[in-house]
Amino acid sequence: MRRLQHADGHSQVLASTVPNVQAYDPAFAYEVAEIVKDGLRRMYGEEPEDVFYYMTLYNEPYQQPEMPEGVAEGIVRGAYKFADAPEGCRHRATILFSGSAQGATGDAQQLLAEHHDVGAELWIVTSYKGLREDALSAERWNRLHPTEQPRTAYVTETLADAEGPFVAVTDFMKAVPDQIARWVPGTFIPLGTDGYGRSDTRAALRRHFEVDARNIVVAVLQALAQAGEGKQEAVADAIARYELDTEAPDSRTA
Repeated sequence: MRRLQHADGHSQVLASTVPNVQAYDPAFAYEVAEIVKDGLRRMYGEEPEDVFYYMTLYNEPYQQPEMPEGVAEGIVRGAYKFADAPEGCRHRATILFSGSAQGATGDAQQLLAEHHDVGAELWIVTSYKGLREDALSAERWNRLHPTEQPRTAYVTETLADAEGPFVAVTDFMKAVPDQIARWVPGTFIPLGTDGYGRSDTRAALRRHFEVDARNIVVAVLQALAQAGEGKQEAVADAIARYELDTEAPDSRTA
């Protein structure tokens, strides 16, 4: 969360403007290893490419899981499924996260299952820029080859079987996950840290920027309501349960 204390919620946005930068926001150490391996291959391999890598790392300590099987390609391409939804819930949703947002996302998954009858799948997005550029390439190919079999964006294809609406959580500005909004196959709500940085505890910062577990829960319930799979009353009940200040100033302008 140190980046927010120094008003750096925008570096991944700036990275998105550089054509040959490969921008990543990994959550776990095994992702870092795969990204570094890919960078060495592409920049220093037998046929070096004109690319360079930008990767955000964090000073927040948290437990590092083992690498799930079969996710290496997804790490490099930009997204992969990290955890199944809890069983036995009436409603389904999908939460996308990256970087140190993993902690609040995991807590939100538990709250949704225990108190709101919502089973949320967890997906990690290591590179929103990579997903966007792949989608733009697919669109361009389809436009220039109108009589051939159309290509599908990787983000659309890989999320095709994900259930329910989508909420994306990042410690960067909302503009970062917004890069893929129109290719996500369902209702999409981004949560991010728009506004100026400030010094405080991590918990207080995430509460201020509305990216903590409680705000993620409310966003998922709102997404379900927007998708016609839930009710606005459930959103209001969650706001009351978690004592969210509905009159607090928007962090974007506060």
